Amino acid sequence: MLLVALLFFGQTIATYRELMDGAMLPDTAVYTFSHSDQLWPVREVMRGGRVQPLVASDRQLTTLAIPSGGRVYDLYDYLSMNRVAGLLILKDGKVVREDYQLTATAATRWASFSLAKSMASTLIGAALVDGHIKSLDDRVEQYVPELATGTYAKVTVRQLLQMASGVKWDETYTDPKSDRRQLLDIQLKGEPGATLQFMNSLPRATEAGTVWKYSTGETFVLGALLERATKRPLAQYLSEKLWSRLGMEQDATWWTETQNGMGFGGTGVSATLRDYGRFGQFVLEGGKGVVPAGWFEEASRRQMLGGKPVEYGYLWWTIPSTDPIHTGAFRAVGIFGQSIYVNPAERLVIVVLSARPKPVGINPVVDIEFFGAVATALK
Repeated sequence: MLLVALLFFGQTIATYRELMDGAMLPDTAVYTFSHSDQLWPVREVMRGGRVQPLVASDRQLTTLAIPSGGRVYDLYDYLSMNRVAGLLILKDGKVVREDYQLTATAATRWASFSLAKSMASTLIGAALVDGHIKSLDDRVEQYVPELATGTYAKVTVRQLLQMASGVKWDETYTDPKSDRRQLLDIQLKGEPGATLQFMNSLPRATEAGTVWKYSTGETFVLGALLERATKRPLAQYLSEKLWSRLGMEQDATWWTETQNGMGFGGTGVSATLRDYGRFGQFVLEGGKGVVPAGWFEEASRRQMLGGKPVEYGYLWWTIPSTDPIHTGAFRAVGIFGQSIYVNPAERLVIVVLSARPKPVGINPVVDIEFFGAVATALK
């Protein structure tokens, strides 16, 4: 721990605007992602008393050939070129590879970014089992009444999960004029309720349920719906349904709009590599009664919207079927290179935590091809 402290001596965290711009030097990015609970107010996600051990497999993954972009890379290329801070590979629930780089350790809590979206999706499933949400076809305003007269009127819970509300949105992180950046500017003022007010003021672009549009703003609305339906903060519900049940090693944190304010349903969890792995294993095993039977099969299914297929489920990314090794596989994805890959057929979970220099587009060794190489090597 002394070495880590010395490496970070004098280091400062990036501002959130610098983060979105990708205007961070490598050490600043690592420090920011490993101290993301300093970027926004947070609530604690409390773990339970018993830690579920992650047992090492008799089979360890030491070599790998990764065909990508017309070249063949090895495991060391992937770790170094893709600026991987943490890699955990679970086969049959056992650890076949665990790596920490860039000063990260097993105790480091790393920023989830949009991995949190897939956690929020899972909480929707839990809320259905608990009876807090009656149906995915309920309208959002049944749970968030102030949305009854705005652009989200008549949008359903399912359409939020699909990112198909029809509300106009531009997610471009690096464009100060995008909707994502405009919302960020509003959120940085720290005014309670400002997020929902902004989202409900946006114009409609298409009919609800007909077009997919990736929108972090949409998941902030979903987070508000979860908090209203369960009458609990997101962090508390995540603790009750998952963190306190799955044998997590550490408490996590989850960003809020203001101190003790609304949780950010689309981003902002900070957790350890192994605890992300435990979440992935829970998903692989089907949800252990926390979510409805068959929930993850439905949540990870390619959607048909407006007669067109979309490689997206309920806040989980599906994987194009160019390689049969990925049949039935899906993943959670966060900017700057965060992934939780789940392949039920191969009984495989892969967690990658990274510190890539830009929110999107910097991906020297394609992640999907890395996942495919791992799945093939362990088959």
